[in-house]
Amino acid sequence: MNKKLIRFDWAVKKLLRNKANFAILEGFLSELLFDDIRIEKILESEGNQETEDDKYNRVDILTQNSKNELIIVEIQNTYEIDFFHRMAFGASKALTENLSLGQAYSEIKKVISINIVYFDLGQGQDYVYKGSTNFLGLHEKDTLTLSDKQKIAFSKEKVSDIFPEFYIIKVNKFNDVAKDTLDEWVYFLKNSEVKDEFKAKGLKEAGEVLDYMRLPQDDQFSYNRYLDYLHYKASEILTIKDEEKWRIKEAEETARQSERQNRNIEIAKNAIIKGADNQFIADITGLSLSQIEEIRIDLDKK
Repeated sequence: MNKKLIRFDWAVKKLLRNKANFAILEGFLSELLFDDIRIEKILESEGNQETEDDKYNRVDILTQNSKNELIIVEIQNTYEIDFFHRMAFGASKALTENLSLGQAYSEIKKVISINIVYFDLGQGQDYVYKGSTNFLGLHEKDTLTLSDKQKIAFSKEKVSDIFPEFYIIKVNKFNDVAKDTLDEWVYFLKNSEVKDEFKAKGLKEAGEVLDYMRLPQDDQFSYNRYLDYLHYKASEILTIKDEEKWRIKEAEETARQSERQNRNIEIAKNAIIKGADNQFIADITGLSLSQIEEIRIDLDKK
């Protein structure tokens, strides 16, 4: 029987920081990164400390895996026009916060930034995107590579392995058809549900740990408040969009009226020049007699 579970974003902030539940997050990361990810510990930084303003919307977690890489998982429910910039800032901050004073630059940790968004970030047809840094020759069109000595010294195969790597999952773009194990995770992220036939790593554990009925009463209350807040934010955004549509509609109608007015004034001018009387002009343009008289006076002045 398919089971309805609590949302992943709330679980990340409340439950998945517990070492006993690492298997859930490890499963998700393993499916996304096509690797067997093992989380060594959850790291704290200014970027993922909970604040009163932050606690409902922005969700992020900073982990260090067995390869000594830093993995940021960030979840954003509502639209932010500069979210790309925040991704860059978050990766840079994680990188600098974890380089101790006096360490060589070669000691910097690989940063992997995973961003789960519930709005349409940028423009594109896919729902999972990966970004990495490569250097392309302007003239020869070749890709810059590491030397053999650098590969040995850094334990890296490619230049892009040194620089932060970014993933974006646009949850709402997913069509609910799970074609592989990564899709099974995206389905869960979107629907908070794990189907009986799903085989992805970590989802079985998610089905057990994230069962709403197993939450303590205080956590159930906190979770319900979180859902109420998300509903409120969704309604607020819809209201803003409707108001913006109304303002656009009003502006368009004002522009049309102004255009009609200008056209009628031009018709009135031509009719005056041809000797038409004010009443006739009023009948064909809809202008008032006083408006037509003003136009006539202006023409006489010229």
